Amino acid sequence: MNDRRFHSSHWGAFTASVDGDRLSVSPRAGDPDPSGILRNLENAARNPARIARPVVRKGWLNKHGVATRRSGNDFVSLPWDEVLDILAAELARVKNEHGPQAVFGGSYGWASAGRFHHAQSQLHRFLNHALGGYVRSVNNYSAGAALVLLPHIMGPMEAVARRNVTWEQIEQHTDVVMAFGGMPLKNTAVASGGISAHIERGAMDAARKRGVRFILVSPLKDDLPQEAGAEWVALRPGTDTALMLAMAYVLATEGLHDKAFLERYCEGYEKFEPYLLGQVDGVPKMPAWASRITGLNAELIETLARSLVGRRTLIVTAQALQRAEYGEQPVWMAAVLAAMLGQFGLPGGGYNYGLGSLAHYGRRQTGVSLPALPQGTNAVRDFIPVARISDMLLNPGGKFSYDGQTLTYPNIRLVYWIGGNPFHHHQDLNRLRAAFDRVETIVVHETAWTPMARHADIVLPATMTVERNDIAGGPTDPVLLAMHKLMEPYELSRDDYSIFASLAERLGAAQSFTEGRTAEEWLRHMYGSLEDSLKTTGHEIPDFDAFWERGEIDLPQEPDDGGILRSFRADPVGSPLPTPSGKIEIYSDKIGSFGYADCGAHPKWFEHSDLPRETGEFVLVSNQPSRRLHSQLDFGNFSVEGKIHGREPVRVSTEDAARLGLSDGDIVRLYNDRGACLAAVKVSDAVRPGVLNLSTGAWYDPYEPTGDAPVCVHGNPNVLTRDVGTSSLAQGCTGQLTTVRIERFEGELPPVRAFDPPATA
Repeated sequence: MNDRRFHSSHWGAFTASVDGDRLSVSPRAGDPDPSGILRNLENAARNPARIARPVVRKGWLNKHGVATRRSGNDFVSLPWDEVLDILAAELARVKNEHGPQAVFGGSYGWASAGRFHHAQSQLHRFLNHALGGYVRSVNNYSAGAALVLLPHIMGPMEAVARRNVTWEQIEQHTDVVMAFGGMPLKNTAVASGGISAHIERGAMDAARKRGVRFILVSPLKDDLPQEAGAEWVALRPGTDTALMLAMAYVLATEGLHDKAFLERYCEGYEKFEPYLLGQVDGVPKMPAWASRITGLNAELIETLARSLVGRRTLIVTAQALQRAEYGEQPVWMAAVLAAMLGQFGLPGGGYNYGLGSLAHYGRRQTGVSLPALPQGTNAVRDFIPVARISDMLLNPGGKFSYDGQTLTYPNIRLVYWIGGNPFHHHQDLNRLRAAFDRVETIVVHETAWTPMARHADIVLPATMTVERNDIAGGPTDPVLLAMHKLMEPYELSRDDYSIFASLAERLGAAQSFTEGRTAEEWLRHMYGSLEDSLKTTGHEIPDFDAFWERGEIDLPQEPDDGGILRSFRADPVGSPLPTPSGKIEIYSDKIGSFGYADCGAHPKWFEHSDLPRETGEFVLVSNQPSRRLHSQLDFGNFSVEGKIHGREPVRVSTEDAARLGLSDGDIVRLYNDRGACLAAVKVSDAVRPGVLNLSTGAWYDPYEPTGDAPVCVHGNPNVLTRDVGTSSLAQGCTGQLTTVRIERFEGELPPVRAFDPPATA
């Protein structure tokens, strides 16, 4: 067994040694609550699901340049040089015949915590230098609606989510935390760029012991940990905005709202209140109205509203709330509710978007910009909101609305994707498969045979993070971490930088792309830029060799100053918010000027179109998994141990399970008009009746894959979810909620082959 060396991941820093084909992994010393996801690394590097050598789809070799159906085709293995020659020629063909605007640089994912071997950065740098650009995506699946909305009404999402209320403030100052959508520890286990210490469980425990009252508003009881001692308000999924409106109605009609704060710090409350009171549409948003929508008792709603007044109250909205139809509304209305309580900008009070959705949030900012790989210049102006990829591929030349603009979908001929799996992130997978079949060429770099790799034409085996050196660091983590190479590359795999350097050479862009540096020289160069930056602040760090030997160094942190919202409260004239009015925009003239029927000038109640209407229908909540990061390393030990009969568990309430005659371990079929999947029942008291909970991330495993709508036998909920935007404003992802039916599966059970490599000649 080798000496233990340092490494890091999005779900935690660790040390590791190699024992044959396995890794022996230990969490970083000093992490009070390490994530079990680290165990997925134990058996991952030499897993049979790894991609061993470069392959090309046989059907593509026979007639490349022509869109073709990709389900069920075999691959042929070719030498690296031959595959790179083929790929370089195809890239040159597409550029010469159609221009770089015919290439979509996908690469949406969490491939590595490293600053250099960051998949998106590597791909985008290559496409910019070798082709002159690419069609890009903006925003993300996690916060697509909030990213667009928040700058209109308050400020950049980073300011509202990261530099705002911290766990330190909550421990010391907060009286009440009302968490819409909760703050589950499975989400706070993860942060892009790595995390040195998981503090959230301890912070909530300390806050509760001081007397902080946690109120959980969610259909799932475990969206707050036991340490919070939360009161569970189990409303119907997708009805949070109605509850918030009714609570605001109580505050307004009983004179409990902070009129002075609304007048001094907010824009447009006087335009919003007539809607709240029903003077605009004849529907007062009173608790009795909300009771019929949310399934909550009207008296409970009144009591909740009154209990927030006169205390240091923090309103939190999870990212999950805006991953649904009209997802902008709960984010906006929660800010209005917090404004009516007058707590904005106070330590531990007011409003925080996304607290508990990632480990980045609720922490102090790192006092220096971390080094990153330069991207170069993208000459292509076309872009799409990230969740609109199927729309783009199915409707080239079509028009779509986005944030006050009318844009055109480009005509994509080649998709280049590395470090990510859209068959996890995207919705309506049968539609996504049809969209990819419209593309002439799909190229993927991947470590293992993910569903995206199986749908590609050219598949290049990439190294795992443990097979290369890198540097890890996050914007709110006080530690910079060395990622030491732990193992040699698997079979013929290569790192993305090496692959792109070889391609760039074939395309005449080697010097531009590499700048004459090896990967190791880039690490030293990037570390050197951090050294230079810190010297200007008076903070010294060791040279690269000393850092590499030590494995980690401390970074300075900024004061816990509450950011722009604290400054705004202290001096609204001298420190205005970056909004058109300089204030919190309860009513937005700018958004109103867009004329969107599905997103007005102030928060409103829109009834979701994809919620149960008939007997036998359930709301499916497809939230983030607890045993992996998204779909990453689904074949890892910790992930596989959470499956039942090899399939993803679907949680069913005790009441519904008894009514349907279901027991733990039963295999059921979940289905709707878009598709179907199999899952294994797990009966739970933590799920509201009428709700099913199937987490995302099980690798898509279609039975009889050549069909138009095959059943996923592994339990991927995105065969069921809808592929529509949150609204015309943000066009965000709506994968959190959908309507399904459930039935016991009868007949011979299809095998799970999600991790079996495809046939390769």
